[in-house]
Amino acid sequence: MLLKMKDFETEPAVPWYALQVRPRYEKQVSQVLENKGVTQYLPLYSARRQWSDRQAQVHLPLFPGYLFCRLDWSRRVLPVLTTPGVLRVLGIGQTPVPVRESEIEAIRTALSSGLNVRPWPMPRLGDTVCIERGPLEGLEGILVAMKNRSRLILSVTLLQRAVAVEIDAEWARPVSRQGAASKGPRNPVEGKVFPQRQAAQHSQLRP
Repeated sequence: MLLKMKDFETEPAVPWYALQVRPRYEKQVSQVLENKGVTQYLPLYSARRQWSDRQAQVHLPLFPGYLFCRLDWSRRVLPVLTTPGVLRVLGIGQTPVPVRESEIEAIRTALSSGLNVRPWPMPRLGDTVCIERGPLEGLEGILVAMKNRSRLILSVTLLQRAVAVEIDAEWARPVSRQGAASKGPRNPVEGKVFPQRQAAQHSQLRP
């Protein structure tokens, strides 16, 4: 799995925001923002594609049509908003809303784990679990099982998108909805989605 990210941990005080970009412009926008010195993150995953004459390993956006960047609204953001291919910053109403740091960190951890990571439908039902062992230790998400395989579902609430990571079911233990799990510290994925939660609206910020 491939990560493309600039200075991921150098600006912890500056929040992440989600940028919606034109379809298939994710990599181009990511490169332009990087050249402008903007801290950006385009999560990519590996997939095999079959053509009539060959097979190839390709790297695809984990969240098609989106990437993340750190934005300090007290400084100039026009260079970001005027980047070719950028459509808008996501938010509620006309107010931009940051993406939770823990959600970005969970995606980064999943992609660097070496496990199979794929886009996944946003979960509406499922058991909330905490991972106690393995490369995802400390993460919390929704556990689903399909065809004798267990998957941990990690979501980015603002995008209403999710990803699935194949795991060993023995790594996970249930988490009580009434409080935190009883064992040691963990790094939960905030903003888990429940049926009554409505999708966040998207704001369109134009320069």
